[in-house]
Amino acid sequence: MMNILLIEDEASVISLVKRGLTESGMNVSVAMDGATGLQMAQEQTFDVLLLDIMLPDTNGIQVCKTLRQQGTEIPILMLTALGSTENIVTGLNSGADDYLVKPFKLTELIARIHALGRRNNRAPKQDQQLLQVADLELNLATRQAKRHNTEITLTSTEYRLLEFFMKNANRVLSRMEILENVWEIDFNLGTNVVDVYVNYLRRKIDKDFEPRLIHTMIGMGYIMKA
Repeated sequence: MMNILLIEDEASVISLVKRGLTESGMNVSVAMDGATGLQMAQEQTFDVLLLDIMLPDTNGIQVCKTLRQQGTEIPILMLTALGSTENIVTGLNSGADDYLVKPFKLTELIARIHALGRRNNRAPKQDQQLLQVADLELNLATRQAKRHNTEITLTSTEYRLLEFFMKNANRVLSRMEILENVWEIDFNLGTNVVDVYVNYLRRKIDKDFEPRLIHTMIGMGYIMKA
């Protein structure tokens, strides 16, 4: 049984999420403000954290940053009513693994939770610990990325996306293929989540370096090549 921590202050959202996840066989604990949620996340063990951005006293961004600074690796799914790219990027930059814009479908939330839980338990293969494309390196054992000897900090989702790109270098990857392998969701979410994460990854590995490695193939998807 998965243990879920929901940090949310809207009673209607709490009721919907708790009922739906409980019916799906999950155990849900709830905190209605950031400070209480942060304390629960620090003192108890959870498989996935569902974190609203707009919270009383301590907002979700601050909670996420604090947990990551303390070395907590629990998968964090941000829940936000603010669907702009800027707000999404802010959440991801604070250390969140994924995001979901309100209002959302319960089936999509459950799929995201299961995907995050599976990723958290996955260990890298032992036969290949270092991936390299041009001067970009990714160490699968330490989960560290470097380009031109400069260390690049990645969120968990960015790491998985980069790993998938590098393992499939020089091959065009469709958005659906990326969604299935990185998010482990085999249906179209109807959102631009893949494009948002690709653009965010570009800012970290391509913006300040040459040559550019991630290229858009119009009408087909993306490809990583030097």
